[in-house]
Amino acid sequence: MSSRVANFLASLALFTLGTPVLAAQAAEPNIFDVGTGAPVSRAQLIERLAATQFVLLGEMHDNADHHAQRGELIAALNAPHARVVAEHLELAKQVQASNDLKASLEQAGFDAQGWDWPLHASLFSAVLEAGIPLSGGNISRETARNAVRTGASALPEALSQLIALAPLDATGQSRLDEDLLGSHCGHMPATMLDGMRLAQRARDAAMFSALRDSQGKPAILVAGNGHVRHDYGVPALIRQHLPEASIVAVGFIEEDEKTPALEQYRGQFDYVWIVPATKRDDPCLAFKPAASKAATPVPSTTTTR
Repeated sequence: MSSRVANFLASLALFTLGTPVLAAQAAEPNIFDVGTGAPVSRAQLIERLAATQFVLLGEMHDNADHHAQRGELIAALNAPHARVVAEHLELAKQVQASNDLKASLEQAGFDAQGWDWPLHASLFSAVLEAGIPLSGGNISRETARNAVRTGASALPEALSQLIALAPLDATGQSRLDEDLLGSHCGHMPATMLDGMRLAQRARDAAMFSALRDSQGKPAILVAGNGHVRHDYGVPALIRQHLPEASIVAVGFIEEDEKTPALEQYRGQFDYVWIVPATKRDDPCLAFKPAASKAATPVPSTTTTR
């Protein structure tokens, strides 16, 4: 276990009612209950998820460990009535399993190049090999772009209604705005923020709709960490439209010098699952201030979202 995780565990002493949590005591893999600060075993997490109506599993899109761990986790639920909805496919698209995983996904509209195939192969192969139906829950990039440009009139009426009836509170909206601006490395004009927020919420509304209509037991979402957050993601829509539903959100994060203290994830996730960091270039290098003024960005699919 790295010194970073050891330090992370040591820092939990005050957060866990004064009971020291030693690195040697941590469950493997590194999973923590955000509410209590306690380490959680994989078996304990599986038991919790199996009894939950909506299971939301986040990701950093370029971390292969996140995808492999989630695939194994979903298969281990051994839930014959489970359904998986993926951010990586558009709403109503259904994957038909075959001997060629990539071809099966692409026939359902999966953008292999855009999602840097085969990063997600371990996730989707585990889901399909377990016999769990896999479908899409996202809006198209064109719809997202039009929402940024023209507002709610660009969205299907059903999604507009879902969003209108589940407004974010001030804290949730502030955090979403901060993350949207941060994910574009300060190069997004402030005048575009309302449109970008709407497009992000439309993605979340589409995913909620797909989860609700799947009738899965549990209904499982695999998406970027930003989409599974309690404060402004899909859970905010579930709570408003299905207030009696049970929800568990698991943030999949990385262990590095930038990992926040565990208590900073309160209000975002129920659990965090920590894996080693992936080496990556600075994502902000992709943003150029001199980009064409005519270009309309869509909500970023960055590594943390």
